[in-house]
Amino acid sequence: MTDAMQFSGTYIYANGKRKTAVARVRLYKGNGRIVVNGKDARAYFGTDERINVLMAPLALVHLEKTFDISAEVQGGGIQGQAEALRHGIAKALLEHDVGLRGIIKPEGFLTRDDRIKERKKFGLHKARRAPQFSKR
Repeated sequence: MTDAMQFSGTYIYANGKRKTAVARVRLYKGNGRIVVNGKDARAYFGTDERINVLMAPLALVHLEKTFDISAEVQGGGIQGQAEALRHGIAKALLEHDVGLRGIIKPEGFLTRDDRIKERKKFGLHKARRAPQFSKR
């Protein structure tokens, strides 16, 4: 199913990123349903811990049952995708109501966490790990 078949009406759009994961998030007026890549969020992410990660901005402002969320996530691992989705939801909430910024920003949900894996350099085993030194 595509997003158009699942939800209808106007929506609020935002992108969220974490490591190499990118989430495209749409917030619709609704009752709290979350669909990620065409699947229910619980089926897609599996654990309640990851569901809690992406629901954190909504729970913080007490709007869990106000919006339906449709998201497409790609790249990265499952945890990075959940955190990218959290970032996108937080940015979309600001599009809905700019007054929520004072509540969401101190929690760090609006900050793009740009830590990525450092590239391997030639002559080294890993990014920084040098070959073992032998005196004799």
